[in-house]
Amino acid sequence: MVKTLAMILAGGEGRRLDPLTRERAKAAVPFAGRYRIIDFILSNFANSGVLQVKLLVQYKSESLNRHVQRGWRLTAPLNQYVEIVPAQMRVGPKWFEGSADAIYQNLNLVTKEAEHIFVFGADHIYRMDVQQLLDFHLHKHADLTVAAVPIPVEKAQEFGVIEVDAEGRMVGFVEKPATREAVKTIPGDPARCLASMGNYLFTTQALVEEITRDAADPKSEHQFGRSIVAGMQQRRAVYVYDFATNRIPGQAERERGYWHDVGSIDDYFEASMDLVRPDPTFSLHNEAWPIYTAQSNYPPVKFVFKLDGEGRVGQATDSLVSEGCIISGGHVNQSILSPKVRVNSYARVDQAILFSDVNVGRRCRIRRAIVDKHVNIPAGTSIGYDPEQDRRRFHVTESGIVVIPRGMHVEG
Repeated sequence: MVKTLAMILAGGEGRRLDPLTRERAKAAVPFAGRYRIIDFILSNFANSGVLQVKLLVQYKSESLNRHVQRGWRLTAPLNQYVEIVPAQMRVGPKWFEGSADAIYQNLNLVTKEAEHIFVFGADHIYRMDVQQLLDFHLHKHADLTVAAVPIPVEKAQEFGVIEVDAEGRMVGFVEKPATREAVKTIPGDPARCLASMGNYLFTTQALVEEITRDAADPKSEHQFGRSIVAGMQQRRAVYVYDFATNRIPGQAERERGYWHDVGSIDDYFEASMDLVRPDPTFSLHNEAWPIYTAQSNYPPVKFVFKLDGEGRVGQATDSLVSEGCIISGGHVNQSILSPKVRVNSYARVDQAILFSDVNVGRRCRIRRAIVDKHVNIPAGTSIGYDPEQDRRRFHVTESGIVVIPRGMHVEG
Protein backbone atom coordinates (compact mmCIF):
# COMPACT_ATOMS: atom_id res chain seq x y z
CA MET A 1 0.00 0.00 0.00
CA VAL A 2 1.34 3.42 -0.99
CA LYS A 3 1.63 5.73 2.01
CA THR A 4 0.47 9.29 1.48
CA LEU A 5 -0.10 12.51 3.38
CA ALA A 6 -2.34 15.41 2.36
CA MET A 7 -1.35 19.00 3.12
CA ILE A 8 -4.16 21.47 2.43
CA LEU A 9 -3.37 25.17 2.13
CA ALA A 10 -6.25 26.93 3.90
CA GLY A 11 -4.58 30.13 5.05
CA GLY A 12 -5.73 32.36 2.20
CA GLU A 13 -7.05 35.83 2.96
CA GLY A 14 -9.53 35.86 0.08
CA ARG A 15 -9.49 39.58 -0.64
CA ARG A 16 -11.67 39.24 -3.74
CA LEU A 17 -14.40 37.71 -1.56
CA ASP A 18 -14.55 40.76 0.70
CA PRO A 19 -16.74 41.53 2.65
CA LEU A 20 -17.47 37.81 3.20
CA THR A 21 -13.86 37.32 4.35
CA ARG A 22 -13.63 40.27 6.74
CA GLU A 23 -14.33 38.04 9.73
CA ARG A 24 -13.30 34.60 8.44
CA ALA A 25 -10.81 32.72 6.28
CA LYS A 26 -11.77 32.12 2.67
CA ALA A 27 -12.08 28.37 3.25
CA ALA A 28 -14.60 29.02 6.04
CA VAL A 29 -17.06 30.97 3.87
CA PRO A 30 -20.47 29.22 3.87
CA PHE A 31 -21.53 27.58 0.62
CA ALA A 32 -24.74 25.82 -0.45
CA GLY A 33 -26.50 26.72 2.79
CA ARG A 34 -25.18 24.21 5.30
CA TYR A 35 -21.57 23.68 4.16
CA ARG A 36 -18.29 25.59 4.24
CA ILE A 37 -15.98 25.78 1.22
CA ILE A 38 -13.41 23.63 3.08
CA ASP A 39 -15.92 20.75 3.26
CA PHE A 40 -15.63 20.05 -0.46
CA ILE A 41 -11.89 19.35 -0.55
CA LEU A 42 -11.99 17.45 2.76
CA SER A 43 -14.87 15.33 1.42
CA ASN A 44 -12.82 14.52 -1.67
CA PHE A 45 -9.98 13.15 0.44
CA ALA A 46 -12.34 11.31 2.80
CA ASN A 47 -14.26 9.67 -0.05
CA SER A 48 -10.95 8.79 -1.75
CA GLY A 49 -9.69 7.00 1.36
CA VAL A 50 -6.87 9.49 2.10
CA LEU A 51 -7.44 9.98 5.81
CA GLN A 52 -4.26 11.64 7.04
CA VAL A 53 -4.69 15.34 6.41
CA LYS A 54 -2.80 18.40 7.68
CA LEU A 55 -4.78 21.64 7.32
CA LEU A 56 -2.47 24.67 7.20
CA VAL A 57 -4.30 27.78 8.44
CA GLN A 58 -3.32 31.38 9.03
CA TYR A 59 -5.71 34.24 8.24
CA LYS A 60 -8.64 34.76 10.68
CA SER A 61 -8.93 31.03 11.18
CA GLU A 62 -11.04 30.86 14.36
CA SER A 63 -14.34 29.95 12.64
CA LEU A 64 -12.52 27.55 10.30
CA ASN A 65 -10.80 25.87 13.25
CA ARG A 66 -14.09 25.51 15.11
CA HIS A 67 -15.90 24.08 12.10
CA VAL A 68 -13.19 21.48 11.40
CA GLN A 69 -12.82 20.50 15.06
CA ARG A 70 -16.56 19.90 15.37
CA GLY A 71 -17.25 18.34 12.00
CA TRP A 72 -14.09 16.47 11.01
CA ARG A 73 -13.14 14.15 13.85
CA LEU A 74 -11.83 10.96 12.24
CA THR A 75 -10.82 7.69 13.89
CA ALA A 76 -7.70 8.40 15.95
CA PRO A 77 -6.93 4.76 16.92
CA LEU A 78 -6.60 3.97 13.21
CA ASN A 79 -4.32 6.98 12.70
CA GLN A 80 -6.96 8.85 10.74
CA TYR A 81 -7.08 12.59 11.25
CA VAL A 82 -7.66 16.10 9.96
CA GLU A 83 -5.19 18.14 11.99
CA ILE A 84 -5.25 21.93 12.08
CA VAL A 85 -1.77 23.44 11.81
CA PRO A 86 -1.50 27.17 12.63
CA ALA A 87 1.41 29.27 11.41
CA GLN A 88 4.22 28.27 13.77
CA MET A 89 7.03 30.64 12.67
CA ARG A 90 9.50 27.76 12.89
CA VAL A 91 11.99 29.47 10.56
CA GLY A 92 11.77 32.96 12.02
CA PRO A 93 9.29 35.65 13.13
CA LYS A 94 7.29 35.80 9.89
CA TRP A 95 3.98 34.64 8.49
CA PHE A 96 3.71 32.51 5.35
CA GLU A 97 5.21 34.45 2.45
CA GLY A 98 3.55 32.36 -0.25
CA SER A 99 2.10 28.91 -0.84
CA ALA A 100 5.55 27.30 -1.20
CA ASP A 101 6.79 29.04 1.93
CA ALA A 102 3.78 27.67 3.83
CA ILE A 103 5.00 24.15 3.08
CA TYR A 104 8.63 25.03 3.83
CA GLN A 105 7.70 26.37 7.26
CA ASN A 106 5.93 23.08 7.95
CA LEU A 107 8.40 20.57 6.55
CA ASN A 108 8.55 19.08 10.03
CA LEU A 109 5.11 17.61 9.30
CA VAL A 110 6.45 15.52 6.42
CA THR A 111 7.04 12.15 8.04
CA LYS A 112 9.41 9.54 6.76
CA GLU A 113 6.50 7.13 6.40
CA ALA A 114 4.82 9.24 3.70
CA GLU A 115 6.11 8.37 0.24
CA HIS A 116 3.97 10.87 -1.65
CA ILE A 117 2.52 14.22 -0.58
CA PHE A 118 -0.67 15.81 -1.85
CA VAL A 119 -0.51 19.62 -1.73
CA PHE A 120 -3.98 21.00 -2.47
CA GLY A 121 -5.73 24.33 -2.21
CA ALA A 122 -8.87 24.71 -0.13
CA ASP A 123 -11.03 27.13 -2.07
CA HIS A 124 -12.63 25.42 -5.07
CA ILE A 125 -15.87 23.52 -5.59
CA TYR A 126 -15.52 20.13 -7.29
CA ARG A 127 -15.47 16.36 -6.83
CA MET A 128 -12.23 14.46 -7.39
CA ASP A 129 -11.06 10.94 -6.65
CA VAL A 130 -7.46 11.65 -5.67
CA GLN A 131 -6.60 7.93 -5.85
CA GLN A 132 -6.93 8.21 -9.65
CA LEU A 133 -4.46 11.10 -9.57
CA LEU A 134 -2.11 8.93 -7.48
CA ASP A 135 -2.44 6.02 -9.94
CA PHE A 136 -1.47 8.30 -12.84
CA HIS A 137 1.43 9.74 -10.82
CA LEU A 138 2.81 6.28 -10.04
CA HIS A 139 2.34 5.01 -13.60
CA LYS A 140 4.36 7.92 -14.98
CA HIS A 141 7.06 7.64 -12.28
CA ALA A 142 6.59 11.38 -11.80
CA ASP A 143 8.41 13.58 -9.32
CA LEU A 144 5.47 15.96 -9.52
CA THR A 145 2.02 15.64 -11.04
CA VAL A 146 -0.09 18.74 -11.57
CA ALA A 147 -3.85 18.43 -11.96
CA ALA A 148 -5.16 20.56 -14.81
CA VAL A 149 -8.49 21.57 -16.29
CA PRO A 150 -9.32 23.05 -19.72
CA ILE A 151 -10.46 26.69 -19.61
CA PRO A 152 -11.35 29.31 -22.24
CA VAL A 153 -8.34 31.28 -23.48
CA GLU A 154 -10.06 34.47 -22.32
CA LYS A 155 -9.59 33.40 -18.68
CA ALA A 156 -5.93 32.41 -19.03
CA GLN A 157 -4.62 35.52 -17.27
CA GLU A 158 -6.19 34.31 -14.01
CA PHE A 159 -4.36 30.95 -13.91
CA GLY A 160 -1.11 29.12 -14.44
CA VAL A 161 -1.17 27.90 -18.05
CA ILE A 162 0.43 24.55 -18.91
CA GLU A 163 1.92 23.14 -22.10
CA VAL A 164 2.18 19.35 -22.43
CA ASP A 165 3.63 16.87 -24.91
CA ALA A 166 1.90 13.80 -26.33
CA GLU A 167 2.90 11.71 -23.29
CA GLY A 168 1.39 14.13 -20.79
CA ARG A 169 4.72 15.53 -19.65
CA MET A 170 4.84 19.23 -18.87
CA VAL A 171 7.04 21.11 -21.34
CA GLY A 172 5.99 24.67 -20.52
CA PHE A 173 4.39 26.67 -17.74
CA VAL A 174 3.45 30.36 -17.54
CA GLU A 175 1.87 31.80 -14.40
CA LYS A 176 -0.93 34.24 -15.31
CA PRO A 177 0.31 35.09 -18.82
CA ALA A 178 0.27 38.82 -19.54
CA THR A 179 -0.53 38.53 -23.26
CA ARG A 180 -2.63 36.33 -25.51
CA GLU A 181 0.51 35.36 -27.44
CA ALA A 182 2.02 33.81 -24.30
CA VAL A 183 -0.88 31.37 -23.95
CA LYS A 184 -0.23 27.89 -25.33
CA THR A 185 -3.56 26.39 -26.35
CA ILE A 186 -4.56 22.74 -26.32
CA PRO A 187 -3.41 21.07 -29.57
CA GLY A 188 -6.33 21.05 -31.98
CA ASP A 189 -8.39 23.35 -29.73
CA PRO A 190 -7.36 27.00 -30.23
CA ALA A 191 -10.18 28.27 -28.00
CA ARG A 192 -8.98 26.55 -24.81
CA CYS A 193 -5.83 26.05 -22.78
CA LEU A 194 -4.84 23.88 -19.81
CA ALA A 195 -4.92 25.62 -16.43
CA SER A 196 -3.36 24.38 -13.22
CA MET A 197 -5.97 23.59 -10.57
CA GLY A 198 -3.45 24.38 -7.83
CA ASN A 199 -3.50 20.69 -6.86
CA TYR A 200 -0.11 18.95 -6.73
CA LEU A 201 1.17 15.46 -5.95
CA PHE A 202 4.89 15.14 -5.13
CA THR A 203 7.20 12.35 -4.23
CA THR A 204 8.27 13.22 -0.73
CA GLN A 205 11.95 13.50 -1.67
CA ALA A 206 11.24 15.84 -4.59
CA LEU A 207 9.00 18.06 -2.46
CA VAL A 208 11.57 18.44 0.32
CA GLU A 209 14.43 19.15 -2.09
CA GLU A 210 12.51 21.63 -4.24
CA ILE A 211 10.95 23.51 -1.34
CA THR A 212 14.32 23.78 0.40
CA ARG A 213 15.95 24.99 -2.82
CA ASP A 214 13.27 27.66 -3.24
CA ALA A 215 13.55 28.83 0.37
CA ALA A 216 17.26 29.55 -0.18
CA ASP A 217 16.56 31.76 -3.21
CA PRO A 218 16.24 35.40 -2.08
CA LYS A 219 14.69 36.37 -5.44
CA SER A 220 11.90 33.82 -5.26
CA GLU A 221 8.26 34.78 -4.66
CA HIS A 222 7.82 31.41 -2.89
CA GLN A 223 4.67 30.54 -4.82
CA PHE A 224 4.02 27.03 -6.13
CA GLY A 225 3.23 28.11 -9.65
CA ARG A 226 5.95 30.51 -10.71
CA SER A 227 8.50 29.51 -8.06
CA ILE A 228 8.30 25.70 -7.93
CA VAL A 229 6.47 24.31 -10.97
CA ALA A 230 7.98 26.64 -13.58
CA GLY A 231 11.54 25.65 -12.66
CA MET A 232 10.93 22.06 -11.65
CA GLN A 233 9.55 21.02 -15.03
CA GLN A 234 12.91 21.87 -16.60
CA ARG A 235 14.93 19.47 -14.41
CA ARG A 236 12.55 16.77 -13.13
CA ALA A 237 9.79 14.50 -14.36
CA VAL A 238 6.68 16.70 -14.13
CA TYR A 239 3.45 15.32 -15.57
CA VAL A 240 -0.02 16.77 -16.06
CA TYR A 241 -3.16 14.94 -14.96
CA ASP A 242 -6.26 15.71 -17.02
CA PHE A 243 -9.01 16.28 -14.47
CA ALA A 244 -11.64 15.64 -17.17
CA THR A 245 -10.68 11.94 -17.04
CA ASN A 246 -11.51 11.66 -13.34
CA ARG A 247 -14.63 9.57 -12.77
CA ILE A 248 -16.75 9.69 -9.63
CA PRO A 249 -19.30 7.03 -8.61
CA GLY A 250 -22.85 8.28 -9.05
CA GLN A 251 -21.75 11.35 -10.99
CA ALA A 252 -23.76 12.45 -14.02
CA GLU A 253 -21.80 12.98 -17.23
CA ARG A 254 -22.54 16.71 -17.26
CA GLU A 255 -20.76 17.10 -13.91
CA ARG A 256 -17.58 15.31 -14.95
CA GLY A 257 -14.75 17.83 -15.08
CA TYR A 258 -16.74 20.42 -13.07
CA TRP A 259 -14.35 22.68 -11.17
CA HIS A 260 -15.42 26.11 -10.03
CA ASP A 261 -13.18 28.80 -8.63
CA VAL A 262 -15.21 30.77 -6.06
CA GLY A 263 -12.47 33.32 -5.46
CA SER A 264 -14.58 36.40 -6.25
CA ILE A 265 -18.08 37.48 -5.25
CA ASP A 266 -19.36 37.10 -8.80
CA ASP A 267 -17.83 33.61 -9.19
CA TYR A 268 -19.21 32.60 -5.79
CA PHE A 269 -22.68 33.85 -6.73
CA GLU A 270 -22.59 32.10 -10.11
CA ALA A 271 -21.61 28.75 -8.57
CA SER A 272 -24.32 29.14 -5.93
CA MET A 273 -27.06 29.91 -8.45
CA ASP A 274 -26.18 26.76 -10.38
CA LEU A 275 -27.23 24.74 -7.33
CA VAL A 276 -30.83 26.01 -7.35
CA ARG A 277 -31.48 25.22 -11.00
CA PRO A 278 -33.89 22.30 -11.57
CA ASP A 279 -31.03 20.26 -13.02
CA PRO A 280 -27.78 21.73 -11.63
CA THR A 281 -24.40 20.91 -13.10
CA PHE A 282 -22.99 20.19 -9.63
CA SER A 283 -25.27 17.90 -7.64
CA LEU A 284 -25.40 17.87 -3.86
CA HIS A 285 -27.42 14.64 -3.94
CA ASN A 286 -24.77 12.11 -4.94
CA GLU A 287 -25.06 9.53 -2.17
CA ALA A 288 -22.07 7.60 -3.54
CA TRP A 289 -19.80 10.63 -3.01
CA PRO A 290 -21.39 12.74 -0.26
CA ILE A 291 -20.30 16.14 0.97
CA TYR A 292 -19.65 15.94 4.71
CA THR A 293 -19.92 18.78 7.20
CA ALA A 294 -20.53 19.58 10.86
CA GLN A 295 -23.99 18.60 12.08
CA SER A 296 -26.29 20.89 14.07
CA ASN A 297 -29.33 20.09 16.20
CA TYR A 298 -31.74 22.54 14.60
CA PRO A 299 -35.45 21.80 14.09
CA PRO A 300 -36.94 21.02 10.67
CA VAL A 301 -37.83 23.78 8.22
CA LYS A 302 -41.21 25.36 8.91
CA PHE A 303 -43.53 26.95 6.34
CA VAL A 304 -46.31 29.15 7.73
CA PHE A 305 -49.60 29.54 5.86
CA LYS A 306 -52.08 32.16 7.16
CA LEU A 307 -55.72 31.85 6.11
CA ASP A 308 -56.52 35.54 6.47
CA GLY A 309 -57.44 36.41 2.90
CA GLU A 310 -54.27 38.40 2.35
CA GLY A 311 -52.17 35.74 0.67
CA ARG A 312 -49.70 35.10 3.48
CA VAL A 313 -48.36 31.82 2.15
CA GLY A 314 -44.90 30.66 3.19
CA GLN A 315 -43.32 29.02 0.16
CA ALA A 316 -39.97 28.32 -1.49
CA THR A 317 -39.47 27.52 -5.16
CA ASP A 318 -36.23 26.36 -6.85
CA SER A 319 -34.36 26.97 -3.60
CA LEU A 320 -32.15 25.32 -0.99
CA VAL A 321 -33.59 25.81 2.50
CA SER A 322 -31.50 24.60 5.44
CA GLU A 323 -32.62 23.25 8.78
CA GLY A 324 -34.00 25.64 11.38
CA CYS A 325 -35.46 28.07 8.83
CA ILE A 326 -38.96 29.57 9.12
CA ILE A 327 -40.72 30.83 5.99
CA SER A 328 -43.55 32.70 7.69
CA GLY A 329 -45.83 33.92 4.95
CA GLY A 330 -43.01 35.05 2.64
CA HIS A 331 -41.91 33.82 -0.78
CA VAL A 332 -38.39 32.54 -1.49
CA ASN A 333 -37.40 31.88 -5.10
CA GLN A 334 -34.10 30.69 -6.63
CA SER A 335 -32.32 31.34 -3.35
CA ILE A 336 -30.15 29.61 -0.75
CA LEU A 337 -30.95 29.88 2.94
CA SER A 338 -28.46 28.81 5.61
CA PRO A 339 -29.72 27.51 8.99
CA LYS A 340 -32.02 29.62 11.17
CA VAL A 341 -33.12 32.17 8.57
CA ARG A 342 -36.57 33.71 8.98
CA VAL A 343 -38.56 35.24 6.12
CA ASN A 344 -41.64 37.10 7.36
CA SER A 345 -45.04 37.83 5.83
CA TYR A 346 -45.29 39.30 2.32
CA ALA A 347 -41.50 39.40 1.95
CA ARG A 348 -40.03 38.40 -1.43
CA VAL A 349 -36.53 36.90 -1.73
CA ASP A 350 -35.27 36.26 -5.29
CA GLN A 351 -31.84 34.96 -6.36
CA ALA A 352 -30.36 35.67 -2.95
CA ILE A 353 -28.01 33.91 -0.55
CA LEU A 354 -28.85 34.38 3.13
CA PHE A 355 -26.36 33.19 5.73
CA SER A 356 -27.30 31.94 9.21
CA ASP A 357 -29.46 33.99 11.59
CA VAL A 358 -30.70 36.46 8.99
CA ASN A 359 -34.15 37.90 9.63
CA VAL A 360 -36.09 39.33 6.68
CA GLY A 361 -38.83 41.68 7.84
CA ARG A 362 -42.35 42.00 6.51
CA ARG A 363 -42.82 43.28 2.96
CA CYS A 364 -39.08 43.32 2.26
CA ARG A 365 -37.87 42.83 -1.29
CA ILE A 366 -34.43 41.27 -1.77
CA ARG A 367 -32.97 40.41 -5.16
CA ARG A 368 -29.49 39.33 -6.37
CA ALA A 369 -27.93 39.78 -2.94
CA ILE A 370 -25.73 37.99 -0.42
CA VAL A 371 -26.52 38.69 3.23
CA ASP A 372 -23.95 37.54 5.79
CA LYS A 373 -24.73 36.21 9.28
CA HIS A 374 -26.60 38.00 12.06
CA VAL A 375 -28.28 40.67 9.93
CA ASN A 376 -31.78 41.98 10.62
CA ILE A 377 -33.44 43.54 7.59
CA PRO A 378 -36.18 45.92 8.75
CA ALA A 379 -39.72 45.69 7.42
CA GLY A 380 -40.30 47.27 4.03
CA THR A 381 -36.62 47.36 3.01
CA SER A 382 -35.76 46.97 -0.69
CA ILE A 383 -32.36 45.58 -1.67
CA GLY A 384 -31.25 44.90 -5.24
CA TYR A 385 -33.83 47.12 -6.95
CA ASP A 386 -32.19 50.56 -6.87
CA PRO A 387 -28.46 50.33 -7.80
CA GLU A 388 -27.60 53.87 -6.72
CA GLN A 389 -29.26 53.51 -3.34
CA ASP A 390 -27.62 50.12 -2.83
CA ARG A 391 -24.14 51.51 -3.57
CA ARG A 392 -24.62 54.24 -0.97
CA ARG A 393 -25.37 51.67 1.73
CA PHE A 394 -23.73 48.38 0.76
CA HIS A 395 -20.93 46.71 -1.16
CA VAL A 396 -22.03 46.16 -4.79
CA THR A 397 -20.01 44.28 -7.42
CA GLU A 398 -19.61 45.38 -11.02
CA SER A 399 -22.27 42.90 -12.08
CA GLY A 400 -24.69 44.31 -9.51
CA ILE A 401 -24.54 41.71 -6.71
CA VAL A 402 -25.30 43.42 -3.39
CA VAL A 403 -23.33 42.14 -0.38
CA ILE A 404 -24.28 42.98 3.21
CA PRO A 405 -21.47 42.27 5.71
CA ARG A 406 -21.81 40.15 8.81
CA GLY A 407 -23.74 41.81 11.64
CA MET A 408 -24.33 45.04 9.74
CA HIS A 409 -27.05 47.33 11.09
CA VAL A 410 -29.39 47.95 8.17
CA GLU A 411 -31.48 51.11 8.30
CA GLY A 412 -35.13 50.71 7.32
